[in-house]
Amino acid sequence: MKLLLDTTYLLPSVSIAIKEVSKDAIIKLNTKGYNIVVSRISIFELLAKSSKFVVKNELSPERAALGIRAILYDDIIEKISTDSSKVMLTAFKLRSLMNDFIDCLIISTALNNCDALITENQDIHNLKKNKKYLELVASINPNFKIQTLAQICSQQ
Repeated sequence: MKLLLDTTYLLPSVSIAIKEVSKDAIIKLNTKGYNIVVSRISIFELLAKSSKFVVKNELSPERAALGIRAILYDDIIEKISTDSSKVMLTAFKLRSLMNDFIDCLIISTALNNCDALITENQDIHNLKKNKKYLELVASINPNFKIQTLAQICSQQ
Protein backbone atom coordinates (compact mmCIF):
# COMPACT_ATOMS: atom_id res chain seq x y z
CA MET A 1 0.00 0.00 0.00
CA LYS A 2 1.36 3.39 -1.04
CA LEU A 3 1.06 6.10 1.62
CA LEU A 4 1.77 9.76 0.99
CA LEU A 5 2.88 11.42 4.21
CA ASP A 6 1.93 15.00 4.95
CA THR A 7 4.76 17.42 5.78
CA THR A 8 4.11 17.07 9.53
CA TYR A 9 5.74 13.63 9.52
CA LEU A 10 8.92 15.07 8.01
CA LEU A 11 9.47 17.68 10.73
CA PRO A 12 11.27 15.30 13.14
CA SER A 13 13.90 14.80 10.41
CA VAL A 14 15.01 18.40 10.98
CA SER A 15 14.69 18.15 14.77
CA ILE A 16 11.32 19.90 14.99
CA ALA A 17 9.30 17.90 17.52
CA ILE A 18 5.57 17.46 17.00
CA LYS A 19 3.63 16.01 19.93
CA GLU A 20 1.37 13.77 17.81
CA VAL A 21 4.19 12.42 15.65
CA SER A 22 6.72 9.86 16.80
CA LYS A 23 10.26 10.50 15.62
CA ASP A 24 10.39 7.13 13.91
CA ALA A 25 6.97 7.18 12.18
CA ILE A 26 8.52 6.70 8.73
CA ILE A 27 10.59 3.74 9.91
CA LYS A 28 7.57 2.13 11.62
CA LEU A 29 5.43 2.45 8.50
CA ASN A 30 8.19 1.07 6.30
CA THR A 31 8.71 -1.86 8.69
CA LYS A 32 4.99 -2.64 8.40
CA GLY A 33 5.45 -2.98 4.64
CA TYR A 34 3.98 0.33 3.50
CA ASN A 35 5.54 2.17 0.58
CA ILE A 36 6.35 5.67 1.82
CA VAL A 37 5.85 8.62 -0.51
CA VAL A 38 6.23 12.38 -0.07
CA SER A 39 5.30 15.18 -2.39
CA ARG A 40 8.19 17.37 -3.51
CA ILE A 41 6.09 20.34 -2.37
CA SER A 42 6.35 18.92 1.16
CA ILE A 43 10.11 19.17 0.92
CA PHE A 44 9.73 22.83 -0.03
CA GLU A 45 7.30 23.30 2.87
CA LEU A 46 9.75 21.58 5.22
CA LEU A 47 12.46 23.96 4.07
CA ALA A 48 10.19 26.96 4.65
CA LYS A 49 9.13 25.77 8.12
CA SER A 50 12.73 25.02 9.04
CA SER A 51 13.74 28.53 8.03
CA LYS A 52 11.37 29.99 10.64
CA PHE A 53 13.17 28.02 13.37
CA VAL A 54 16.59 28.93 11.95
CA VAL A 55 15.75 32.66 12.00
CA LYS A 56 14.70 32.37 15.67
CA ASN A 57 17.96 30.50 16.44
CA GLU A 58 15.96 27.45 17.53
CA LEU A 59 17.48 25.27 14.80
CA SER A 60 20.87 25.43 13.15
CA PRO A 61 20.91 25.83 9.39
CA GLU A 62 23.28 22.86 9.19
CA ARG A 63 20.84 20.61 11.09
CA ALA A 64 17.96 21.71 8.88
CA ALA A 65 19.95 21.08 5.71
CA LEU A 66 21.16 17.70 6.99
CA GLY A 67 17.59 16.56 7.73
CA ILE A 68 16.24 17.72 4.39
CA ARG A 69 19.10 16.08 2.51
CA ALA A 70 18.49 12.87 4.46
CA ILE A 71 14.92 12.80 3.13
CA LEU A 72 16.02 13.67 -0.40
CA TYR A 73 18.57 10.87 -0.52
CA ASP A 74 16.62 8.22 1.42
CA ASP A 75 15.74 5.45 -1.03
CA ILE A 76 12.95 4.24 1.28
CA ILE A 77 11.02 7.45 0.61
CA GLU A 78 9.67 7.93 -2.90
CA LYS A 79 9.51 11.58 -3.93
CA ILE A 80 6.74 12.62 -6.34
CA SER A 81 6.69 15.90 -8.20
CA THR A 82 3.62 18.10 -8.51
CA ASP A 83 4.33 19.01 -12.13
CA SER A 84 2.14 16.43 -13.86
CA SER A 85 -0.97 17.76 -15.57
CA LYS A 86 -3.19 15.42 -13.55
CA VAL A 87 -1.80 16.63 -10.24
CA MET A 88 -2.06 20.29 -11.23
CA LEU A 89 -5.61 19.99 -12.59
CA THR A 90 -6.80 18.13 -9.50
CA ALA A 91 -5.13 20.71 -7.23
CA PHE A 92 -6.99 23.48 -9.06
CA LYS A 93 -10.28 21.66 -8.42
CA LEU A 94 -9.40 21.20 -4.75
CA ARG A 95 -8.60 24.90 -4.39
CA SER A 96 -12.32 25.72 -4.25
CA LEU A 97 -12.53 23.45 -1.18
CA MET A 98 -9.33 24.44 0.65
CA ASN A 99 -7.63 27.75 1.44
CA ASP A 100 -4.06 26.40 1.51
CA PHE A 101 -2.86 25.65 -2.02
CA ILE A 102 0.15 23.68 -0.75
CA ASP A 103 -2.34 21.33 0.95
CA CYS A 104 -4.24 21.11 -2.34
CA LEU A 105 -1.04 20.01 -4.09
CA ILE A 106 -0.28 17.46 -1.37
CA ILE A 107 -3.80 16.01 -1.51
CA SER A 108 -3.74 15.97 -5.30
CA THR A 109 -0.37 14.23 -5.40
CA ALA A 110 -1.67 11.57 -3.01
CA LEU A 111 -5.02 11.18 -4.77
CA ASN A 112 -3.38 10.71 -8.18
CA ASN A 113 -0.49 8.47 -7.09
CA CYS A 114 -1.22 6.68 -3.81
CA ASP A 115 -3.70 4.62 -1.82
CA ALA A 116 -3.89 7.01 1.12
CA LEU A 117 -2.82 10.35 2.50
CA ILE A 118 -1.61 10.25 6.09
CA THR A 119 -2.18 13.56 7.85
CA GLU A 120 -3.15 15.07 11.17
CA ASN A 121 -4.53 18.19 9.46
CA GLN A 122 -8.18 18.56 10.49
CA ASP A 123 -9.04 20.76 7.49
CA ILE A 124 -7.96 17.92 5.22
CA HIS A 125 -9.89 15.34 7.26
CA ASN A 126 -12.99 17.53 7.01
CA LEU A 127 -12.93 17.02 3.23
CA LYS A 128 -14.21 13.48 3.82
CA LYS A 129 -17.62 15.07 4.50
CA ASN A 130 -17.59 17.25 1.39
CA LYS A 131 -19.75 16.05 -1.52
CA LYS A 132 -17.62 17.76 -4.18
CA TYR A 133 -14.47 16.18 -2.75
CA LEU A 134 -16.09 12.73 -2.61
CA GLU A 135 -17.15 13.05 -6.25
CA LEU A 136 -13.60 14.00 -7.22
CA VAL A 137 -12.20 10.98 -5.36
CA ALA A 138 -14.76 8.69 -7.01
CA SER A 139 -13.67 9.89 -10.45
CA ILE A 140 -9.90 9.62 -9.84
CA ASN A 141 -9.15 6.98 -7.21
CA PRO A 142 -12.31 5.49 -5.64
CA ASN A 143 -10.47 3.51 -2.94
CA PHE A 144 -8.38 6.48 -1.80
CA LYS A 145 -8.43 7.33 1.92
CA ILE A 146 -7.36 10.15 4.18
CA GLN A 147 -6.16 8.78 7.52
CA THR A 148 -4.17 9.72 10.59
CA LEU A 149 -1.01 7.94 11.61
CA ALA A 150 -2.90 6.21 14.44
CA GLN A 151 -5.58 4.98 12.05
CA ILE A 152 -3.12 3.48 9.57
CA CYS A 153 -1.02 1.90 12.34
CA SER A 154 -4.07 0.24 13.89
CA GLN A 155 -4.95 -1.52 10.61
CA GLN A 156 -2.19 -4.11 10.80
